[in-house]
Amino acid sequence: MLRFENLTKSFRVLGRRHTVIDRLSFTLPTGQTLALLGRNGAGKSTLLGLIAGTIRPDSGRIVSDGSISWPVGLGGAFHPELTGAQNVRFLARVYGVETESLMAFVADFSELGQQFHMPLRSYSTGMRSRLVFGAAMGIRFDTYLVDEVTSVGDAAFRRKSRAVFRHRVANATAIMVSHNMRDIRDYCDTALILEDGRLTYFEDIEAAIHQHEARLSA
Repeated sequence: MLRFENLTKSFRVLGRRHTVIDRLSFTLPTGQTLALLGRNGAGKSTLLGLIAGTIRPDSGRIVSDGSISWPVGLGGAFHPELTGAQNVRFLARVYGVETESLMAFVADFSELGQQFHMPLRSYSTGMRSRLVFGAAMGIRFDTYLVDEVTSVGDAAFRRKSRAVFRHRVANATAIMVSHNMRDIRDYCDTALILEDGRLTYFEDIEAAIHQHEARLSA
């Protein structure tokens, strides 16, 4: 269960207060993979950060009775001066999972070879995304937060990523942000559109995509 209670978040931009989440009260359906759609700047990544606890709200709160991943794709939980292996070891301790099992899973999944033992600052964007996604898939969460990360790598790696992601979310909830509507259709059961700080829930993914694209072209 994940519930927003009168949640508000704003930022100061050019001397003015800009509200991206406005007194939001909403209970997310469980056991679904939800697309989170909205214009650029609507606050999608901010909302994922609020859910993960990496961003503090101005007011209100988020109530959850399960474990929540960091926003996979943003990589905020990873330190650039540590190696990939050291970052994964740190995450294992933070989330209370068996260290060597997680290390072995991520090393195999990410296909980084010796780069797994190099500092994260030396990684390309694609390598970093593979490490972050692999680490998240190696830990079983009740809710996965995914931000623009499922199209990383070559065709074979993308197939592997899709397979493990579907396996993980079969018994969990996931919230996915993506500008790729093909990925949204492939992964998501239902959708949320964030507009003017408010969420609208759609049981029909095609109806959500149609409304989202209509708003973009308006």
